[in-house]
Amino acid sequence: MKETLNRLINHEILSKEDAKQILINIAKGEYNTSQIAAFLTVYMMRSITIEELEGFRDALLELCLAVDLSSYNPIDLCGTGGDGKDTFNISTLASFVTAGAGIKVTKHGNYGVSSKCGSSNVMEFLGIKFSNNPDFLERSIEECGICVLHAPLFHPAMKNVAPIRKELAVKTFFNMLGPMVNPAFPTNQMVGVFNLELARMYGYLYQNTSKNFTVIHALDGYDEISLTGATKTISNGSEGMLNPADFGVDQISPEAIVGGEDIAESAQIFLNILQGKGTTAQNNVVCANAGMAIATVNGITPKAGFEKAQESLLNGEGLKALKKLQQLSAA
Repeated sequence: MKETLNRLINHEILSKEDAKQILINIAKGEYNTSQIAAFLTVYMMRSITIEELEGFRDALLELCLAVDLSSYNPIDLCGTGGDGKDTFNISTLASFVTAGAGIKVTKHGNYGVSSKCGSSNVMEFLGIKFSNNPDFLERSIEECGICVLHAPLFHPAMKNVAPIRKELAVKTFFNMLGPMVNPAFPTNQMVGVFNLELARMYGYLYQNTSKNFTVIHALDGYDEISLTGATKTISNGSEGMLNPADFGVDQISPEAIVGGEDIAESAQIFLNILQGKGTTAQNNVVCANAGMAIATVNGITPKAGFEKAQESLLNGEGLKALKKLQQLSAA
């Protein structure tokens, strides 16, 4: 590790193979916590390259506990986090709305590291059981339209990194990796990223896979469609810009989509929206993200996707998916 750190400090880049091997060595417990923390810190101070990101991704996918749900043609709606915006749990809500619209979802998530309340925090608070049991996951996706894949259960390799990430409490390159290492290897992916450079890297890496994907980045810094301005999109073979008007809605203020101060408050916002008590701005943001996911799978326009998402949310289909998953978790 000493040699690697010196190379990185001298602005040298790692090959794909070196990056992969380092992550495998971290997983094997070959480095101490100070070395791992230093390694993560270097990547907070310099840009990651495509080769390095690809190597890290390949290591995690090789080491993960894979689950085969390919027969459901699922999508994952997952953001990198790390945008510093502290919004409510938009992509998790959009996942339930998408499931309510009849699209199967394999939702990959984790506890919040750089945010107050991550996807897993709110799911756990609402009584959702975390499991890597294939039978439970299959029942979830079959009966509820969605299964929750809590990252630590599928990436045991990262147990040496988790406490360090928690102590650092800032975004690391693991934020960049999260959406890429869904253990269900979903056919479809909608991923939000925290900057434009990463959006391009994701687009490049996904174009070399068989995935059907949309990468999104709101130009004012959000890792999701925020409706606070324009959003850059990169999908199979095309790039574009999305504005609130493309969904038939008005632009909103950043204050309208701020999350809770703690997990309990975040969970209450989550329930309010699914129960039809959300504000127009909250509902529109959730439906824009769910709509984009639906459009990615079905090959329809974002506006048509938005309308399907709106129907799912307002008819209580998203809430139904959550309630079924809660019942299954309690059984």
